[in-house]
Amino acid sequence: MSSDTALQWVKSSYSGSEGGQCVEVATHPTAIHIRDSKTAADTDTPHITVAPTAWSAFLAW
Repeated sequence: MSSDTALQWVKSSYSGSEGGQCVEVATHPTAIHIRDSKTAADTDTPHITVAPTAWSAFLAW
Protein backbone atom coordinates (compact mmCIF):
# COMPACT_ATOMS: atom_id res chain seq x y z
CA MET A 1 0.00 0.00 0.00
CA SER A 2 1.42 3.33 -0.94
CA SER A 3 -0.73 5.63 1.17
CA ASP A 4 -2.58 5.63 4.47
CA THR A 5 -5.44 7.45 2.76
CA ALA A 6 -6.12 4.37 0.60
CA LEU A 7 -6.56 2.21 3.70
CA GLN A 8 -9.90 1.71 5.47
CA TRP A 9 -9.06 2.20 9.15
CA VAL A 10 -11.35 0.67 11.79
CA LYS A 11 -11.27 1.70 15.46
CA SER A 12 -11.42 -1.00 18.11
CA SER A 13 -14.87 -1.53 19.63
CA TYR A 14 -13.12 -1.58 23.01
CA SER A 15 -11.84 1.98 22.57
CA GLY A 16 -13.19 4.61 24.93
CA SER A 17 -15.36 7.47 23.69
CA GLU A 18 -13.05 10.10 25.23
CA GLY A 19 -10.36 9.37 22.66
CA GLY A 20 -6.66 9.02 23.19
CA GLN A 21 -6.66 5.31 24.11
CA CYS A 22 -7.65 3.89 20.74
CA VAL A 23 -6.07 1.46 18.33
CA GLU A 24 -7.06 1.41 14.68
CA VAL A 25 -6.49 -1.42 12.23
CA ALA A 26 -6.59 -1.52 8.44
CA THR A 27 -6.61 -4.88 6.72
CA HIS A 28 -5.27 -5.69 3.29
CA PRO A 29 -4.85 -9.15 1.75
CA THR A 30 -1.07 -9.01 2.17
CA ALA A 31 -0.66 -6.85 5.28
CA ILE A 32 -2.31 -5.68 8.49
CA HIS A 33 -1.66 -2.07 9.52
CA ILE A 34 -1.99 -0.91 13.14
CA ARG A 35 -1.83 2.68 14.41
CA ASP A 36 -2.62 4.91 17.37
CA SER A 37 -5.82 6.86 16.67
CA LYS A 38 -4.34 10.01 18.27
CA THR A 39 -2.13 10.35 15.19
CA ALA A 40 -4.75 9.38 12.59
CA ALA A 41 -4.95 12.87 11.08
CA ASP A 42 -1.21 12.89 10.35
CA THR A 43 -0.62 10.56 7.39
CA ASP A 44 3.16 10.85 7.89
CA THR A 45 2.97 9.23 11.33
CA PRO A 46 4.43 5.72 11.34
CA HIS A 47 2.32 2.66 11.95
CA ILE A 48 3.07 -1.00 12.44
CA THR A 49 2.62 -3.37 9.51
CA VAL A 50 2.54 -7.14 10.00
CA ALA A 51 1.71 -10.18 7.91
CA PRO A 52 -1.84 -11.55 8.24
CA THR A 53 -0.44 -14.75 9.78
CA ALA A 54 1.36 -12.74 12.47
CA TRP A 55 -1.83 -10.77 13.21
CA SER A 56 -3.84 -13.99 13.52
CA ALA A 57 -1.25 -15.45 15.89
CA PHE A 58 -1.31 -12.27 17.99
CA LEU A 59 -5.11 -12.36 18.27
CA ALA A 60 -5.04 -16.05 19.20
CA TRP A 61 -2.42 -15.48 21.92
